[in-house]
Amino acid sequence: MKKHRLALFVSGTGSNAINIATYFNQHNSVKIGLFVTNNATSPAIQVFQAMDIQCEIIDNIQAADGKFLIDLCAAQTIDHVVLAGYLRLIPAAFIHAFNNRIFNIHPALLPNFGGKGMYGSRVHAAVLEAGEVESGITVHLVNEHFDEGRTLAQFHCSVDQNDTIETLRIKVQVLEHDHYPIVIEQTLNLENHV
Repeated sequence: MKKHRLALFVSGTGSNAINIATYFNQHNSVKIGLFVTNNATSPAIQVFQAMDIQCEIIDNIQAADGKFLIDLCAAQTIDHVVLAGYLRLIPAAFIHAFNNRIFNIHPALLPNFGGKGMYGSRVHAAVLEAGEVESGITVHLVNEHFDEGRTLAQFHCSVDQNDTIETLRIKVQVLEHDHYPIVIEQTLNLENHV
């Protein structure tokens, strides 16, 4: 069976990336081959270094350079990319090089509350402001438009009247940690059987 090599791209604390790396540790068909962040203070850096996973800290000029990112992934023979709280626009050249092989997770039920500038607490605030009774996560593939790639899976949670941005963030993060690695695994397994 082919062993997929994943790169994890992170801008924040990296809790999702750490969860994914832990899930795939010692996996028989998936290996984390690269950790990329544009946040030099991300606490995930030390975690990935301790796991002996190649870490690259990039600046925003490098993040916008498709060829740079392609070469970075090629050096580690990466075949799929996982965005885990990565907030930079993915360059078109990189999207074409990894066509239908870049995963992303959005903290709402797309197509609602997606698009440019809709990430993190902004999404939860918009969900609460709209008076929604449920929210959740969308795992999708990346294309050249923010949050418009093909949906792979959605998982739901209730929005209660007394929810705040923080309580909703926690509910959504539980869904992310429970489901994101499994959706990635299932999608890669389907590829192996095509």
